Amino acid sequence: MKHAQLKFDEEFRVALGNARSQGAVMVLQPGTSTGGPDNRHRGADQWLYVCAGRGVAIVDGLETQLESGTLILIEAGEAHEIRSAGDEPLKTLNIYVPPAYDSEGEELPAGRG
Repeated sequence: MKHAQLKFDEEFRVALGNARSQGAVMVLQPGTSTGGPDNRHRGADQWLYVCAGRGVAIVDGLETQLESGTLILIEAGEAHEIRSAGDEPLKTLNIYVPPAYDSEGEELPAGRG
């Protein structure tokens, strides 16, 4: 068993993982965003769970409102952007299957874990 105490103190940090999946925390300050039309994980699905804050997810051109308790699935290859839209930081837990990032937070090539 592996475990980690999640700390939402960095913009993006891989918190825990193995060869098959990984979890990362993300914090977006009010009015900021990450991703865009060229942002896609070609080799991994991304599950995004909103722990706190409000925002908008734009996935393949479709907008979804984000608030605490929202869970979305961004499938491998879907272009996506996440925007913080509230007065407080948007804090999310992201699960990637298979892993999408190395331990330093650099994106892995498609199909590499």
